[in-house]
Order: sequence, then structure tokens, then C-alpha cells
Amino acid sequence: MRKTLLIAALFAFAGSAFAAPVTYKIDPNHTSVIAQWSHFGFSNPSANFGKADGVIVYDAQNVSASKVEVTLPLEGLNSFVADFDEHLRSADFFDAAKYPAATFKSTKVEAAGEGKLKVTGNLTIKDITKPVVLDVTLNKAADQPMAKRAAIGFDATATVSRTEFGVGKYAPAVSDEVKLRITTEALVPKAE
Repeated sequence: MRKTLLIAALFAFAGSAFAAPVTYKIDPNHTSVIAQWSHFGFSNPSANFGKADGVIVYDAQNVSASKVEVTLPLEGLNSFVADFDEHLRSADFFDAAKYPAATFKSTKVEAAGEGKLKVTGNLTIKDITKPVVLDVTLNKAADQPMAKRAAIGFDATATVSRTEFGVGKYAPAVSDEVKLRITTEALVPKAE
């Protein structure tokens, strides 16, 4: 009996040690990328970069094999003020007619404690690419009860300098520093 339990435990360990990374498709309906900044010190407005599209590959056994690629179409930009949305999409800021999307592609994923990750990657806005580090918390990895398939969820934060990306109008009076808060849910794609 003892030998059988030991063999079963070894097989279970071997199976988990060689578990493959899982690929998830970002769910844009349950993903928000919120940018927030100081407006002359009077208020701290925010805008949501909605309609996120991308893939998360997560390897729980070897987090360094994980990766993320996200596209944020600027048509989804929403500050809840239509005139301001148009101003943000204008050549004064994102110039969305010429550069219709921002992208993030990870270059390194590291464990940073229990349920925590550091994700380093390249953020590209207006064809300007700069490294950004996301502080990430794994919220949950399990079957999603409504979709009835595997899902994963993360929260992340980062701070970026908007002038580095050519979006520096009115800086520094309107803060150059922009805080990013991200929450995302991603699902294993449906079998075809």
C-alpha cells in the first residue's frame, strides 16, 4: 500500500513538473486598462482603454515561460466625456488616425512572491517603444462558471511617463506621470 502511494505521488509530481503552459485569450468585456493623471493638481481624471485584445500564456510551474501580448485599439478609449475622448485621440495626444492602437509585449516574467509577478515588456504608443514593468497579482486560475472553461485573472499596476511616448501635451502642468491600473480576465479559447 505504501509503495503504491509513493508511486502515485511520484507520477502526480512528474505530471505537474512537466505541465505545459496554458494559452488564454483576453476577454475584452472583463478587462480594463485605466490611465490616471493629475490635472493641474486640481483633479485626477482617468480614461479606460477598452476593447483590449490579446493572449496570455501562463505556466504556473515555470513562470519565466509565461508571456503576454495585448493590443489596445484607441477607438475603445473612453474618459466618459465625448469631447475629451476626441481630444485624446487627436494629434495633440495619441494621433489615433495615424496610430490606431497601443501595444504591450512582454519580454520577461518573474515570480515576485506568492501570487505575485513582475512582467517586463515593451509598450508601444505612436510607434515609440519603451520598457515598462508591471507589478502583477494573480487573482484566480480556475474554471469560469459561465463560460464553462478554464480562465485566469490578473490585476496589474505600472507608472509611465507620457512624454516618453510623444503624448506630452501640457506637461508638466498636467502630470507627465500616468498611473496604469489593469484588471483582466482571460479564457482558454473554445475548441473549434
